[in-house]
Amino acid sequence: MATQESGQQQPGTNRGRRAVLGAAVLGAGAAAIGLPGVARAEARHGHGHGGGGYKSLPKPTVVAHRGASGYRPEHTLGAYQLALDMGAHVIEQDVVPTKDGRLVCRHENDITATTDVAAHPEFASRKTTKSVDGASLTGWFTEDFTLAELKTLRAKERIPGTRRNNTLYDGRWAVPTLEEVFRWAEKEGRKRGREIWLHIETKHPTYFRKLGLGLEEPLAKLLRRYGRHTKNSPNFLQSFEPSSIQRLAKLVSAPRVVLLSGAKTRPWDFVEAGDPRTVADLITPKGLRWMAGYAQGIGPTLDLVIPRTSDGALGAPTTLVEDAHAARLILHPYTMRNENTFLPVDFRKGTDPSAYGDAFGAFKAYFETGIDGIFSDNCDTALLAAADFVND
Repeated sequence: MATQESGQQQPGTNRGRRAVLGAAVLGAGAAAIGLPGVARAEARHGHGHGGGGYKSLPKPTVVAHRGASGYRPEHTLGAYQLALDMGAHVIEQDVVPTKDGRLVCRHENDITATTDVAAHPEFASRKTTKSVDGASLTGWFTEDFTLAELKTLRAKERIPGTRRNNTLYDGRWAVPTLEEVFRWAEKEGRKRGREIWLHIETKHPTYFRKLGLGLEEPLAKLLRRYGRHTKNSPNFLQSFEPSSIQRLAKLVSAPRVVLLSGAKTRPWDFVEAGDPRTVADLITPKGLRWMAGYAQGIGPTLDLVIPRTSDGALGAPTTLVEDAHAARLILHPYTMRNENTFLPVDFRKGTDPSAYGDAFGAFKAYFETGIDGIFSDNCDTALLAAADFVND
């Protein structure tokens, strides 16, 4: 696919910029209270009535990484709702299965850090050590719980040392199923008069298929049930394992994205299959053309777009954006966060790793490479940065 241009706001008047900023800060609620220009800004940015597919999304597209996870415990309906209210263009879900094959939204099947499972004595015996994609993990895992059992748990902040304020919301929300998210998106779409875009990732698909809990088939079934299976459906399907995306391509027509980790790493399905290729091979023109045969985009780690120097500062951009666009792939790299600890050293402020650094400066550097969108834990910041960039 060519680089998406449809729906991009062109540099214009201050009034137009104020409208975009208002939408970014207040979300759809701003349109409801009649903030001048907000409804028009949303329509310009692909937030009007849908059907146009991913080319109708704005550029840069802001993807709320696990919801508004900078402000609420990740992968909760609270995090998704806040991201939508802030104006995020797309909201991400990671999906893993329960013991009875239901798809739930967790970043990992290890739920030790993201739920209160350790406080439930009835599940103490479920604590175990497993090898997941070559990593040894000790804790509690979704595949050892039925959905009914999982629903007795409550979500909590994953990194409380960095995001202390988020712990206020510990215990407020349950672990959502993907079907609950689809229903929520339908309800919000009717309320707002537009499609609600999602970015759905299959986690550890080879691992789960070996357990008899394949992800792609139940995901495709849900997508068809909720009319999210066509090429113009308002969701991306993504995975770090190319074979998962290839499998989904045979089941549904929804747009697909291959996620890419560090250049020296190998997708786990490659490891299992004895495929010697690394991510470095996949981001060559040849590798990009291969992925373009079954996907519409890639989701590279930001370091593949602009590597960091030995001291942790931003270096010179690679040719990945240009090469991917030449292969007709869009790019939604991950993940921008506001805190110093996650930023390149040249955009940090002060010595507190949990304090916010110059996130706007970092966003600008990434946007200048020509990426089509970006994942961010702080979608309000990302939206303001995108508005600055578009109107600069």
